[in-house]
Amino acid sequence: MTGGALWTMAAASWISGGLSGLMHTAATFSGLFCGSNAIRQFFCDIPQLLKLSGSTAVLTEVWVTNFTVNLSVVCLAAMAASYIHIFRAVLRMQSAEGRAKAFSTCLPHLAVVIFFISTSGFAYLKPPSDSLSTLDLLVSMFYSVVPPTLNPLIYSLRNRDVKTAIWKTLSGRSSDQNHFSF
Repeated sequence: MTGGALWTMAAASWISGGLSGLMHTAATFSGLFCGSNAIRQFFCDIPQLLKLSGSTAVLTEVWVTNFTVNLSVVCLAAMAASYIHIFRAVLRMQSAEGRAKAFSTCLPHLAVVIFFISTSGFAYLKPPSDSLSTLDLLVSMFYSVVPPTLNPLIYSLRNRDVKTAIWKTLSGRSSDQNHFSF
């Protein structure tokens, strides 16, 4: 990957994320809020704010969400294309050990990304309801807490010392002779 491609992808990510956040913020605060100001949620989130606002804010947010979903589809297509290229390159490797190392890096990351996208999609793209269910609270907590928690664990499992420490903790042994093989 060239430096120019790296900077282009980073800039596109920052700009699209910033633009999306700015649009959601502007749409949320452009409407009038009515009724109770209590939000049954772990954090102040857009669907809960829309329940407090009038219909014009909801219509504005629908347009913003439509733009964000379309932007997300473009990002997902780019991610899928990059993973296809990565998997093709890995499958062309001569060494089975090299392929195993490459897949052990890519597949956990892909699993976390799929988990994040599916839970956040469920939280934001489901039809609105008048009552907030326990499932809604759990899903919003999962997509905001679990993927960031899993990332350091997934990437540290490639470290031999971390694997040894986990093995010792899980097995109750103090021997350095046993290791996980990932």
